[in-house]
Amino acid sequence: MMNLQDLTQKYYVEYDYNCAETLLHACNEYYGLHLQDDQMKLVAGFGGGMFVGSTCGALIGCVASLSEKIIETKAHDQLDVFRPAIQKCVRNFKEELKGTNCIEIKPLFHTKETKCLNTCLHAAKAMEKTMDELGIKSVL
Repeated sequence: MMNLQDLTQKYYVEYDYNCAETLLHACNEYYGLHLQDDQMKLVAGFGGGMFVGSTCGALIGCVASLSEKIIETKAHDQLDVFRPAIQKCVRNFKEELKGTNCIEIKPLFHTKETKCLNTCLHAAKAMEKTMDELGIKSVL
């Protein structure tokens, strides 16, 4: 049975998506978000911390996935549920990757050979923990 890390590796290695795209594609399949490929292009610019080392694109992909899974209309309509869910996600990500910014994470997980694959795999692990805490199950 495939887990989120398996799908993350598939999208990063086989499809050559950046970290943000990889996590959104993997979560889309694993959690049944029903996003179309065109919609997932919205996170393309977040790879590499928006290409300047800011917030890790893998975290952005996770937050985007949670947003799609939880929000029915807009964030302000579900803030009592949404805010703690995002806070759990960021906490788990930070615990797993020792930071939230690409510039902090890259020296720990990036290699010349695998690029950001390890970052994405750790992000997937943090995302699975978050979804488990929220009681959100895989559709696979």
